Amino acid sequence: MTVLFNENHNRLSFGISEDVVIKSFFNLSLDILCVAGLDGYFKKVNPAFTEALGYSALELITKPFLKFVHPEDVEATLIEIEKLKHGIPSINFENRYRCRDGSYRRLQWSATPSHQKEFIYAIARDITQSHAIKQQLLWQSKHDRLTGLLNRQEFERQIARVILAAKNTKQQHAFCYLDLDRFTVINDIYGYFVGDELLRQITILLKKNINKQNIISRLDGDEFGVLLKNCSLSEAEKIAHKIRKKIKEFRFDWQEKKIVLGVSIGIVGINNNSTNFSDLLSSADTACYAAKKQGRNWVRVYRAEDRELAQHKGERYWISELNLALEENRFCLYSQKITPLQNKLGVDHYEILLRLFDRNGILIPPMKFIPAAEHYDLMPTIDRWVISTFFASYQKYCQSNESSSISKTIYTINLSGSSINSEQFFVFLKEQLAIHDIVPEKICFEITETAAIANLTKAAQFISEIKDLGCSFALDDFGSGMSSLAYLKNLPVDYLKIDGNFVKNIVDDPIDRATVECFNRIGEVMNIQTIAEFVENDAIMAQLREIGVNYAQGYGIERPVPLCF
Repeated sequence: MTVLFNENHNRLSFGISEDVVIKSFFNLSLDILCVAGLDGYFKKVNPAFTEALGYSALELITKPFLKFVHPEDVEATLIEIEKLKHGIPSINFENRYRCRDGSYRRLQWSATPSHQKEFIYAIARDITQSHAIKQQLLWQSKHDRLTGLLNRQEFERQIARVILAAKNTKQQHAFCYLDLDRFTVINDIYGYFVGDELLRQITILLKKNINKQNIISRLDGDEFGVLLKNCSLSEAEKIAHKIRKKIKEFRFDWQEKKIVLGVSIGIVGINNNSTNFSDLLSSADTACYAAKKQGRNWVRVYRAEDRELAQHKGERYWISELNLALEENRFCLYSQKITPLQNKLGVDHYEILLRLFDRNGILIPPMKFIPAAEHYDLMPTIDRWVISTFFASYQKYCQSNESSSISKTIYTINLSGSSINSEQFFVFLKEQLAIHDIVPEKICFEITETAAIANLTKAAQFISEIKDLGCSFALDDFGSGMSSLAYLKNLPVDYLKIDGNFVKNIVDDPIDRATVECFNRIGEVMNIQTIAEFVENDAIMAQLREIGVNYAQGYGIERPVPLCF
């Protein structure tokens, strides 16, 4: 909007002078209005102007108007005014004006010169509040609300700029990927409120130990990214170890308990060969994964020639592949018979096994993709697929088959450690049993010894709840851990699956035979039935039968076959 003054003092048709109308408009307007001379002084200001800034009209008129402009905005304001002097009919710009109390108001100006270019007529709107809201929204779009660090999207943009600059220079930078060790356990034990506060405390620690020229981001959950500018890999490794040590020494007090954390860090260099953020993140995550494999709370630098890291990077391929396989229903179920050894009339068991077809229809064995699924927390989703798919197939079979053999068979389904630690999974399981009208006694769930001891208390609770539903439970790979016997009495399992590494050599190795005998005797005392894995031939089966093992499973009995009722 532009305010124009008629310099010819013409009379309006209804007898009121135009000067009177203009003066009334000038004084009554809620917008900021002013007349300024080309000498840099205000000639006239309206009441809205004085009210907005807190000065009197005299105080404004007796000083150059640039005295009130924020120092950072003076140059831009002069450039705009020069445009009017050079014939541009109107200008629009923003600047900050100092108020009497020392604060600044942001004004949005529209101005035009008088006919003789002696004065500048201007109108302004106070946009301080709207600008603050706009800036706040802009900040929120680039930052993580919990920690105040850059979010992943903005961090990725910053990395992209560094990659582009590195292509034209010989500068080296480094990207560090930080993953807090076992942070989910803290959330499970203390709750998300404590977890959030811990993340804020870790953010403060990172800021104290990383120079301001570098950039820190919260990438996701308990994962952080650090961009170390103009930094070699060797120097980045030193900085990463310093951060790792500081986090290890950090103690978070909560209700008279001290929470201790560790962090695994992967590092990748940024140079003129770097391509994009996605590749950098993949390499850094691979190095971080290797650091966790080394025992956690460690630092690993990614180097393309490192074979171990190349293998780990291959596991990342499975993230998208497994998600796509779930969408395209490329998983399938196999089964393998578990036969009774002591009683030919005993109950047959069948272990339900998971297989995957790749995009070309080639069957992929589980050990190719299960480790990646476990590392990237995809197993709960896969476990749910197995249960819902098997239950639906078994229900259909029961509805169309009245054979008495149905009631004599037990089916064993494997569960991951992630599932048994999830309360939501137990709710899902109860729903599936109800939806498919499955007799719980026909289902046995199985977890590995490693998964059980990772959170013994939670595993024992989960097993008890499963048994309360009517299902049975088996502990797989028993004997693979160093403390198998010590914790077994705390797990109310029905079946003990003896690790096949002890079974496969019992014919020729007296120590392995004695070990199997020991495990079987413990099972007898605890009223737990034993199952021997890796039974490859009749000779092994004869030894197991002589020892008194209850069941056998292996290629000597049946190879895995597609599930077919």
